[in-house]
Amino acid sequence: MWTAAAATWLVGALPAAAQAAATAAIDEVPRLSWQAVVENGGWLMLVLAAMSLITVAFVIYFVVILRVGTVAPRPLYRELVEKLRAGDIDEARKACEYRPSPLAAVTLVAIDYVRSVKHPDGMLLKDVMQGEGSRQAEALEMQTGYLLDIAVIAPMVGLLGTVFGMLRAFSAVALDIAQARPMVLAGGVSQALVTTAFGLIVGIPAMIFYAYFRRRAGTLVSQLEAASTDILTALLSSKAETE
Repeated sequence: MWTAAAATWLVGALPAAAQAAATAAIDEVPRLSWQAVVENGGWLMLVLAAMSLITVAFVIYFVVILRVGTVAPRPLYRELVEKLRAGDIDEARKACEYRPSPLAAVTLVAIDYVRSVKHPDGMLLKDVMQGEGSRQAEALEMQTGYLLDIAVIAPMVGLLGTVFGMLRAFSAVALDIAQARPMVLAGGVSQALVTTAFGLIVGIPAMIFYAYFRRRAGTLVSQLEAASTDILTALLSSKAETE
């Protein structure tokens, strides 16, 4: 297949009159529009378009959700440590209820345990907080898995379009030789190539964003663990002072 550069070089090697005629012929060659490309891809292009929109929605959602201010807000962290060290557990609970977050959920579980028993065990309190912290961390990390699902499924949808396109092309040859016109074959091959390309166009960015948000979620989980440790220390110190 000649490329545009090769065609231009050949035109330059012709006489002036022939150059004008060849250039006009090249300019008159029809080019596929995006609408034609989508139509060649068939109904699977609609599936890939929907998956691309879902990917964009998830990316925006994770940009908003996976932040320190939503997982372990520093103002809430400082307020909780200050109130718990002062022994003001009721105010700390109100602060958690007023500003819900994974850190607030872990703190609420710890406060509920401390208030439910007369002599709270430090090791059991740690286990309670770790259990809730693991649940919150799993919820954060599992959400990013949706991007991984899209990254895996999108290329498979493209490959399905490849199979349909090749079947469409070869059926013209298998059913009737007279139907094996270049346009029929080109239409099937076009569907095969277009769906594969768009499947990769959707899947590759989804995989990149998944890797990024997975690392980001891991960093936020580490910060949540550090903040929870300080909350545990503040709770134990306040209980020791009251006793």
